[in-house]
Amino acid sequence: MTTYRERLTAPLSWWLAALGFAVVWGWVFLVVTTWPIAIAVTAMLTAADFYLVWRYGSLLIVVTPEGLRVGPAFVEASHVGEVVALNRADYRTRLGTGADARAYLVTRPYLDHGVMVEIDDPADPTPYWLVSSRRAEALATALGHPPEAPQTPAHDPIGDVPRGEEA
Repeated sequence: MTTYRERLTAPLSWWLAALGFAVVWGWVFLVVTTWPIAIAVTAMLTAADFYLVWRYGSLLIVVTPEGLRVGPAFVEASHVGEVVALNRADYRTRLGTGADARAYLVTRPYLDHGVMVEIDDPADPTPYWLVSSRRAEALATALGHPPEAPQTPAHDPIGDVPRGEEA
């Protein structure tokens, strides 16, 4: 395992939605109360909304020689099994119809890529971790999974010329 660090943060649209929510409620309070109360409500809601977006949207993923830490959860390097970087379709399948109810999910709805880390510990009932990542290939590589070689076709379409049609 090599050292790797990634911090996931909520996208700008989430911050704007939180601000919009506070402004709308501030406007409602302005209609039914006075300016000072409306401004105070808007400021408090903005602070609360930003805190919630920051807490939920922020996640630290760290790979060290000791193991993998995703937020507060940790798995030792000796218990990390096969690691697979998932593309969008495979990631969504693992979140839906291909999911195992015993899996540990650390996913964020604003990301559509991630890695599946199998847990190689007979005492742990968790078969794998599914972790969101903006750089899934780099995370898989840091966990000891070499990047996949480019897929080569089963046949060479240029070299497959039927007999009798050679130039």
